[in-house]
Amino acid sequence: MTLNTTLTLHRSAAVTKATQDGLPIVALESTIITHGMPYPQNLEVARQVEADVIAAGATPATIAVIKGQLHIGLEDAQLADLAQAKNVLKLSRADMAACIATGGTGATTVAATMIAAHLAGIAVFATGGIGGVHKGAEDSFDISADLMELGQTPVTVVAAGAKAILDVAKTLEVLETQGVPVIAYGQDAFPAFWSRGSKLRAPLRMDDAAQIAAAHKMRAALGLPGGQLIANPIPADAEIAAEVLNPIIATAQADAQRAGIVGKAVTPYLLQRIFELTNGQSLEANIALVRNNAALAAKIAGHLVA
Repeated sequence: MTLNTTLTLHRSAAVTKATQDGLPIVALESTIITHGMPYPQNLEVARQVEADVIAAGATPATIAVIKGQLHIGLEDAQLADLAQAKNVLKLSRADMAACIATGGTGATTVAATMIAAHLAGIAVFATGGIGGVHKGAEDSFDISADLMELGQTPVTVVAAGAKAILDVAKTLEVLETQGVPVIAYGQDAFPAFWSRGSKLRAPLRMDDAAQIAAAHKMRAALGLPGGQLIANPIPADAEIAAEVLNPIIATAQADAQRAGIVGKAVTPYLLQRIFELTNGQSLEANIALVRNNAALAAKIAGHLVA
């Protein structure tokens, strides 16, 4: 086995040009492609999200590790290959370096995408929802590395809140402890992923992309570590009401507990079970919120380079 001991960022042609020209770029994760839905729907959605970024005035940079090479932006053929690849690792901060060093192929989670985006000088990242504190974490200690990454890596992350399968109140408490600004976009309530609102109030509110970009720049001016979480509510016509969804989530979590699902397997299991219990509506909502986040992230990126 040949081991990789040097890091080279492999930028796509579009990302290379945007970087050289000082144009806005939006980072995109790749776990939604490899672990989020089956082929060919995953490829169709990945292409659509990239098109949404372009339509909103920025260049998309889907991030992945392919055969030990860290790619910042994928060419369409690479995107198609990744969408059909088998046994792709799910990379976070803990295993990203090992995957690159040993020549592996892995899709980046929120934490890993933030790391790669920052290395590439990309300040804005669009995802679906961040990871967080799992229910029962007082016993399992299951807390996503995404929260600590937000506390130390200076990337603005646009998401539809934390995934609704989590203990969202505890997730917000950890984000506060990490010094992460949590900014609801256009409303006071912290959005609940598939649902627009929740009973929790977001610590901060901003109503336009220029304000968010200004706050990002001010954090840098103050020398503050870490990024911002922009909680962007799902479009109203795509949401699943919380009163409909909450019993379904409870059923899925009970099923996971009975099946002994733990660790990294919990989130994909729950998302698949909720997909089944909602007859696919949860996936359609997920696609809508990711596209919505991509468009907002592109607007923020535009103000950052203006």
